Amino acid sequence: MKQRNLTTTIIGLGLIGGTMAWALRDHELSGRIIGVDDNPLHSKRALELGIVDEILPLEKAVAAADLLFLAIPVTSAAALLPVILDQTDKQVITDVGSTKRGLVTAAEGHRKRGRYVPAHPMWGTEFSGPDAASRNVLEGVVNIICDPQDSDKDALALVENILKELGMRIVYMDSLSHDTHLAYVSHISHISSFALANTVLEKEKEEETIFNLASSGFESTVRLAKSNSDTWVPVFKQNKENVLDVLNEYISQLRKFKSSLEKENWDYLNELIESSNKIRKVLDKKQQ
Repeated sequence: MKQRNLTTTIIGLGLIGGTMAWALRDHELSGRIIGVDDNPLHSKRALELGIVDEILPLEKAVAAADLLFLAIPVTSAAALLPVILDQTDKQVITDVGSTKRGLVTAAEGHRKRGRYVPAHPMWGTEFSGPDAASRNVLEGVVNIICDPQDSDKDALALVENILKELGMRIVYMDSLSHDTHLAYVSHISHISSFALANTVLEKEKEEETIFNLASSGFESTVRLAKSNSDTWVPVFKQNKENVLDVLNEYISQLRKFKSSLEKENWDYLNELIESSNKIRKVLDKKQQ
């Protein structure tokens, strides 16, 4: 059943927070959307675009809400979550962070822990700010709910119902596994893109050459390098150990390619490439 009279507070009016707000509005799942953002330009723009109905200070926005979305960098979200829980009565709090263990740990032992439902929509772009928020993009997107057994049944049910109404697919996972898997399927991709961009900028000094010769393959590989450091440094900070583990394996793989070239071991190079082709079967399943 649609929660037409729900008052929702979005804390953080950037790409993901704004996109969630648009989705709630377009699906008539919230009768009033309140925005909170410490960037006055973001607040002003979110109002101009109609992403939110009003901007309120945090304390008033928490008190007025039935449902709150934490959509700020994960280290800031982990610091703010206990503060919000202190002010919580029957409100439900969820989030959109790319790491989960830091937030879950921040809420552990709090008397209102059950009002928090850790979640992570597996969607995003390389852009940021309210103008980057998109409409009609969440249908079919996976949203991971972590440690559901630790949330109150009514809080969990509300978030599940909202996500289902938005057309999202819910996957359940414990927060430790979430952060491990995301290091492999998301976080390393961003580091690779940042590193590739820096490599090209260091070695290729002619911007015009990059512009003229960059293929679609290069553009798609380096696209994530346009992502906001304010978002990704906190992610890497919170998921440091998992990211380091993945980086070590990634560096090991790069060394294999380097070695095969240095030794002109073309058979081994061919073997490495053919082995990587197996990922096609995994990705093809996703398309089905």
